[in-house]
Amino acid sequence: MTQIRRWLTPLSWLYGAGVDIRNALFDMGVMPSVSYDIPIINVGNITVGGTGKTPHVEYLIRLLAGRYRVAVLSRGYKRKTKGYLLATAASTMEEIGDEPWQIKQKFPEVCVAVDADRRHGIERLMKDEATKDVEVILLDDAYQHRYVKPGYNILLVDYHRIISDDKLLPAGRLRERPSASSRATTVIVTKCPQHINAMGFRVILSSLNIRPYQHLFFSTFTYETMHQLWGDGTLEPETLRKDNAHVLLLTGIGNPRQMEQDVRRFVQHIVPLTFPDHHYYTKRDADAINQALQDLPKPHIIITTEKDAARLLHLQGLSEEVRKHTYVLPISISIMRDEKDKFDKTINDYVQENKRNC
Repeated sequence: MTQIRRWLTPLSWLYGAGVDIRNALFDMGVMPSVSYDIPIINVGNITVGGTGKTPHVEYLIRLLAGRYRVAVLSRGYKRKTKGYLLATAASTMEEIGDEPWQIKQKFPEVCVAVDADRRHGIERLMKDEATKDVEVILLDDAYQHRYVKPGYNILLVDYHRIISDDKLLPAGRLRERPSASSRATTVIVTKCPQHINAMGFRVILSSLNIRPYQHLFFSTFTYETMHQLWGDGTLEPETLRKDNAHVLLLTGIGNPRQMEQDVRRFVQHIVPLTFPDHHYYTKRDADAINQALQDLPKPHIIITTEKDAARLLHLQGLSEEVRKHTYVLPISISIMRDEKDKFDKTINDYVQENKRNC
């Protein structure tokens, strides 16, 4: 259920007035939005917190990278560098941010760049010698960055926090009013339960003001074989059920609710240990993780996300027991309702129709 802090509603009115003025200036052309002669697909949201952007960006990479040279441009949230930076195999998480680092590690052939100024970043990708042959640019989390007008705008909406039920910051978690969804080419309701029924789809459809020119899709998380963070071992979820294992679910992501529900399908005993999104782990956190695992009955393991793995990998102070029993659970997404082919076609058609002549 969406939690609203109603006592903060007056502040939300002020915040909303500022957002409305800004959007009106863009709509009137007073503040310019720039288009580019290259296919640009933005994946973003209008809420604070995780809606599954990275797994959806990775889905698009898998869809497009076999046919086109793909680049991903992110602001590199919480990185310790400034300006434009093109990632290399040697780039660190501190230099480019945890999500760009994760993408570069998984897709080394893809150009990954970071720049808070998306226009500058796009122009560097299009002009620099190392990247000027890029054919598609994926913008990560640039829905509010209206200085760029992407050719294809994907808005992600969390199943557990539908925007029509939410309020503007700070009373709710909306960065913009629900009407901002009108800028989207496609709306994807993310983190859906895998066994949602037809009535559940209809309820969501009725609550979202989908325009005739928009596409609506639903996606769900799928999970791959777990692998040790410090080691070469792998583990199938069914093994945990058979062993009646106790799991410490360690997450520092925007909204781990759906992941926890999914893990509970194959594990009976779960203790969540939750940190803020993009959290940089400290020695104090290491002590807390050590103690939390020690308190669990055996057999026990830690399950964490790929994004957290990037931040845990070099954390000092973790016990040998933690390092031995920590497994990473890779997450990908599936398009639901047998509409994968339809979704893929909308993306491929857009890229094919708008590719530039180099």
